[in-house]
Amino acid sequence: MELPLSRLLFALLFSAYLARRSIKNKSLSKSGAVAGVLVGFISFIVGFRYGATLVAFYLSSSKLTKYKASVKKTIEAEFKEGGQRNWIQVFANSLVGTVLAISIAVRTGGRDPFFDARSDPITTALLGGYLGFYAACIGDTWSSELGILSTGNPRLVTTLKVVPKGTNGGVSGVGTAASVAGGLFLGVIFYGVGLLTTGGFGQADGAGAEQWKAVPVAAWAGLAGSLVDSLLGATLQYSGLDGKLKKVVQHPGPGVTQITGLHLLNNEGVNFVASATTAALTAGLSLLVF
Repeated sequence: MELPLSRLLFALLFSAYLARRSIKNKSLSKSGAVAGVLVGFISFIVGFRYGATLVAFYLSSSKLTKYKASVKKTIEAEFKEGGQRNWIQVFANSLVGTVLAISIAVRTGGRDPFFDARSDPITTALLGGYLGFYAACIGDTWSSELGILSTGNPRLVTTLKVVPKGTNGGVSGVGTAASVAGGLFLGVIFYGVGLLTTGGFGQADGAGAEQWKAVPVAAWAGLAGSLVDSLLGATLQYSGLDGKLKKVVQHPGPGVTQITGLHLLNNEGVNFVASATTAALTAGLSLLVF
């Protein structure tokens, strides 16, 4: 796999620009920016479609994190202006996807392939896993950032009991719809950019004519990722109501009344497991769909 110097320079400079921008607008910490440069650089040298998918997830999520931040500040105990995601949070939402992108490039020699389970099931599964991973990440993020602004309180995904806003595992109609919308958005980007990077999907027959299915598959993965995240959050991640702050916190302590969940996974751990699980599920789904 030989890479032109122009692509290497573009990948490095564009990733560095996004990192600098992220520090300035407080969407990433300095450690998060360094991790972001690495992930962005690798994604773009693997292929423009993979870099574009990553950027679509990052930019849209950053915008939604800042949307009505003043309201979220009154609800979230661990609110940070802009998000200020660190390197752990960056890798939790990119590591599996980056490994899958590298695997696709190694297997295809740098060619951007079609979904085609009949002629190349392994590559199709890898593509499905990649799309499913980022669809899960964006679905969960959109769901969290918009769901918390819902007028009513959410319901716990395991019992449907009404719980305070900010409770891990809480779901709402707004949040659920947002997860589907996020996956749909990412699917359109993945498919649309693929029209250019694979030489076009406009064939009347064959594998090219089937590629549009990536859009509904991504919408499904956005929903699935959000639900898996909620299930893990409700069972393996602690939520408690701080009597002094009157807000939901993620750690037990004095004056904190448990709402739900075991203190086994933190938010990054839940995100990583949920998105990796959805990647595996979407890989299997792609073998059936394509």
